[in-house]
Amino acid sequence: MIWLGVAPSLWAIRTSGESGLASLPAASGYQGIKAIPAPAHISISRSDDLSSELTQEGDWKRVVDAAEKLGGLHGLVNNAGIYQPRALMETETELFERHTRVNQLGCFLGMKAVVRLMEQSGGGSIVNISSVARLRGSPGAIAYSATKWALRGMTKAAAIDLAPRKIRVNSVHPGPIDTEMIKVRTPEQNRQRMQLVPMKRIGTVDEVASLVLFLLSDESGYITGAEVAIDGGVSL
Repeated sequence: MIWLGVAPSLWAIRTSGESGLASLPAASGYQGIKAIPAPAHISISRSDDLSSELTQEGDWKRVVDAAEKLGGLHGLVNNAGIYQPRALMETETELFERHTRVNQLGCFLGMKAVVRLMEQSGGGSIVNISSVARLRGSPGAIAYSATKWALRGMTKAAAIDLAPRKIRVNSVHPGPIDTEMIKVRTPEQNRQRMQLVPMKRIGTVDEVASLVLFLLSDESGYITGAEVAIDGGVSL
């Protein structure tokens, strides 16, 4: 099987007869899965302007065409996004629209683009990375919150639409995770946020990756339209 992930650089993840893992150590429980860098001709390179790379139908078409040459498509992880927190009265229209284009429109185009090939490949799984911000109000981040709440509804609507095509659609909602994204806040602000987490720690990328791999795999074959929080209990 071949899976695609956008985060914002693209990786092709395929199952094979090998048991080794190239770059997803958290997937050690899934024998036969390995991660390989996507060929250059389907790479979505890192850029300060993600909206120019993930919100154009032509870019998505090139990605899907390249996946077809690799043998098909069985999964998509929509993980590209921006997080520039501002309160309502501090959020300019341009910033709000940029969040919408990258976090929401990019996901919409990605889901729509992969359906034909995924259906031809016998079905598959789409995982949209949302946020714990869609489970509750998120102070000082109105644009980001708006897009993550939107992904929640989009995921459920797509799950209903695509079920007859044997395509499952689920969303993952991380809380504080140890990535570059949390560095937009000061260390003191992050320490204060961690105190709100019942488990009293920040999550890891590997923990999120394990959950995503489960939702991509056949082990979750009867799960669709689900919203899975991975947040140390902060949304409780």
